[in-house]
Amino acid sequence: MKYDRDADVLYCSFGDPQEAISIETEKGIIVRKNPENDQVVGVTIANFFQRFADRPDQAVNVCLEEEAVA
Repeated sequence: MKYDRDADVLYCSFGDPQEAISIETEKGIIVRKNPENDQVVGVTIANFFQRFADRPDQAVNVCLEEEAVA
């Protein structure tokens, strides 16, 4: 994990660096997936502190799948 305080962005990577596609699952939440097996290899959360500051003692769910657009 890496947090960029100036940009207020949290970067999370799972495992070794690898090629991935980026999918914005909701505004400011970008999920990186391995294009060969659809496995999540990373997550980027924009406005991290702003987004979660009002709930410091609560777990916050992050959607890892694309939301359907009606």
